[in-house]
Amino acid sequence: MSSNNSFQLAAIQMVSGTSVDANLARADRLVAEAAGNGARLILLPEYFCFMGRRDTDKLALRESPGGGPIQDFLSSTARRHGIWLLGGTLPLISEDTDRIYNSMLVFDPDGKQVARYDKIHLFGFRKGEEAFDEAATIRPGANNARVFDAPFGRTGLSVCYDLRFPELYRAMGNVSLIVVPAAFTYTTGSAHWEILLRARAIENQCYVLASAQGGKHENGRRTWGHSMLVDPWGEVLSRLPEGEGHVGGFIEPGRLEDVRLSLPALGHRTM
Repeated sequence: MSSNNSFQLAAIQMVSGTSVDANLARADRLVAEAAGNGARLILLPEYFCFMGRRDTDKLALRESPGGGPIQDFLSSTARRHGIWLLGGTLPLISEDTDRIYNSMLVFDPDGKQVARYDKIHLFGFRKGEEAFDEAATIRPGANNARVFDAPFGRTGLSVCYDLRFPELYRAMGNVSLIVVPAAFTYTTGSAHWEILLRARAIENQCYVLASAQGGKHENGRRTWGHSMLVDPWGEVLSRLPEGEGHVGGFIEPGRLEDVRLSLPALGHRTM
């Protein structure tokens, strides 16, 4: 049950494929469903617009900041529904000809871009035949935390592999919400995803909203899913294990205050 000053959020879960147009159409439908259910801030997952057959495929889709079909989609969708829309990630041009920025863009209810975060930590993993090296096609963003002011309070931006680096979240300062769009692999997600999300919520005493890719993709990759909303005590309020859809709930300012007053850990920090 929500209070009068609560704020409704939603995380979109997708199983994105190799067609940008098809992915945007699915995202459009899922955002409309979440907005129709009352969500006023909606988070799309990492790579919501495209998951290619090869890592280099996304280079052909890179957009310049401020213009392009994917950015136009995000702006117009936010404006049409009157919501805060956080565009998981999309490829933006970088200084390197063979790498892009993997960027999350935030649009306000008027469709204006109000924040940008370029993923800092780039995933590298090798186990048997499963191997990933994001640094080969992605340029890391500037090494500093990004936040923006939402109606309910400051919101910290992060993407996927960032979740393993708690110092990034500490650098955000006092935030009411952390968002984590992701495409965790099935292997790493099954082991660590929920643990890390709950840890970030507990240690920063804030809500965490995580939107994931969740299923078997056209390119053969399998992602873990389990999009969820976690409260400041580390309780999972809602989750979607696999497949497309949305989950969410409410940010309750009273809940934030109660947790921080009963266990004032943020005020006890010495470093």
